[in-house]
Amino acid sequence: MAASTERSRGGGRWFLTGPRAAGPCWRLAVLLLSVSSLPAVTALVEGLYCGTEVCYDVLGVDREASKAEIARAYRQLARRYHPDRFRPGEPGMEEETKESAHDRFLLIATAYETLKDEDTRRDYDYMLDHPEEYYQHYYTYYRRRLTPKVDVRVVILVTICAISIFQYYSWHSSYNEAINYLVTVPKYRIQATEIAKQQGLLNRTKEKGKNRRSKEEIREQEEEVIRDIIKTKIDIKGGYQKPNLSDILLCQIVLFPYYLTTYVAWYASWIYRFTICREEYGEEEKLYIIRRNMKMSQSQFDSLEASMRQTFLEKRLWMKENYETYRKEQEEEMKVKMATDPRMKRYRRWMKNEGPGRLTFFDD
Repeated sequence: MAASTERSRGGGRWFLTGPRAAGPCWRLAVLLLSVSSLPAVTALVEGLYCGTEVCYDVLGVDREASKAEIARAYRQLARRYHPDRFRPGEPGMEEETKESAHDRFLLIATAYETLKDEDTRRDYDYMLDHPEEYYQHYYTYYRRRLTPKVDVRVVILVTICAISIFQYYSWHSSYNEAINYLVTVPKYRIQATEIAKQQGLLNRTKEKGKNRRSKEEIREQEEEVIRDIIKTKIDIKGGYQKPNLSDILLCQIVLFPYYLTTYVAWYASWIYRFTICREEYGEEEKLYIIRRNMKMSQSQFDSLEASMRQTFLEKRLWMKENYETYRKEQEEEMKVKMATDPRMKRYRRWMKNEGPGRLTFFDD
């Protein structure tokens, strides 16, 4: 059926009547009816806190109740509904069964746990006052429940202690490996043997009777004497040096304020002496500048031979231009050494003839 139209007499406008005009009105009416049929937003959600019941109503207190009033109400209800004290048929609890009393006791305990803590109670009150923010309430509730109860500071302290213990025993193991290796080096073994003889530690005396030791026992004692002398006479540097408690992470953190204060004082003294007063560098300061130019750590620099450090001083490598010249000379020497190295020749010949696709060995 075609829609009928009318034209207004004064304005010259057309008005639509019939089914076409009724369509938008019906859609609006259906929309309003749907919205009105939606359930009202409520803060009481199953699974959060006390579920569909208000925690204050569960304990029989109002929202302005103090912590003492909440605790008192909880104790009174807990005595009534506790599974060990519940008796069916008691006055006022005729309709309660053992199962329903048990569920009620769990709800009472949940209400008390929610309201006894200030932070949890504040979150719960906010949920009651802002029921529309249910996603935020879910996040707040489960974040608080899943967050570890242990103090973060305790966790950090335990972690640092564990790392420090691991550091110390790892360094101690490395130091023992270094000592075991030095015992087998003839150079250090001979020197240690001579020192032991001079100190009378390896003088073999004839033993008689029951106290006489076997050759194996005597050899083990000598090895222990040599090992102790190497430990005391040889100062191992680098990653295999003797472990010190002051080097572990825990001590470093505790002593950090002291180290920081010492460094600031040293740096201020350096600026005053060598920048403002224009003093000449001493041997210690020269070695420090050389080590910094070479980008080496203190342990790496200390592991160098004393003759090499003396060579650095003779070449005046604390001066920037001298160090750049020395560095270029070292690079040229390395290039010449690599060019004349037979192994590098074989490698280049292999790369030229075979390439990385095949593996071939060449012998000169």
